[in-house]
Amino acid sequence: MGGFFGTISKGECINDLYYGTDYNSHMGTKRGGLCTWTGTGLQRSIHNLENSYFRTKFEDDLTKFRGNAGIGIISDTDPQPIVMNSHLGKFAVVTVAKINNLEELEKQLIDKGAHFSELSSGMTNPTELVSLLINEGQTFEEGVEIVFNSIKGSCTLLILTENGIIAARDKLGRIPVVIGKKEDAHCVSNEPCGYPNLGYEIEYDLGPGEVVRITPEGFE
Repeated sequence: MGGFFGTISKGECINDLYYGTDYNSHMGTKRGGLCTWTGTGLQRSIHNLENSYFRTKFEDDLTKFRGNAGIGIISDTDPQPIVMNSHLGKFAVVTVAKINNLEELEKQLIDKGAHFSELSSGMTNPTELVSLLINEGQTFEEGVEIVFNSIKGSCTLLILTENGIIAARDKLGRIPVVIGKKEDAHCVSNEPCGYPNLGYEIEYDLGPGEVVRITPEGFE
């Protein structure tokens, strides 16, 4: 399992990103990760949570992060976020996924000339595989559609780009994705229990297979 949180605002987002991701700590115990858009690129940190807590591991990183948009993940499986630089531009991805045909898709991508650099317990990192599938699209939206049409199982994801955060709920709706809002900021998570403590109110629940782009002003 796992839980993610993303936020984008007109000002710095680091505190909301840190605490919003921490509210997902009950969703996973293996890895935690944060990534922000700095204005020119991506800044990422990943820590092992097996012998400690998210806040303990990441509190020393907070002064190093900056930016008005970010995504975070508490994962029970693989290290995330995955950071990519491709024809789509620079972007980062987090997923909550169970990909039953991972080996089949891995072979298909390798046969096309792709390569994998992020191993998870000696196996292909599912989030990296999803990132490579996204790269096969000419747009992020087309890439997400390729992901949905390729995998057998479930995949819900967030993509951090220079133009906002893209959220996509798996096509069978197994995992919720909820958008929250407050003045000059929006957030998104599959666990909205922490929204009131961060000043957000629930604005919208994504439907199965729905994809949205989130900005400080709203979503489409």
